[in-house]
Amino acid sequence: MSNEQTTTVKGGIGFSGLLTIAFIILKLCGVIDWSWLWVLSPLWIGAAAIIGLIVVIWFIALIINLFMMR
Repeated sequence: MSNEQTTTVKGGIGFSGLLTIAFIILKLCGVIDWSWLWVLSPLWIGAAAIIGLIVVIWFIALIINLFMMR
């Protein structure tokens, strides 16, 4: 009998990362004339979504807490 364990780690760059790399390449090659804010937008759009989710959860918890105090 063998007591071997195998661990598989799956991951990758993801759609947002690929889109960011594509935008950076297009910007550096002169294909697009966007500001760097928009070139890097896939990165901050993901962060904004996470922050938005945290705010929504906090707001729901606040409302539930207000109703429990009655």
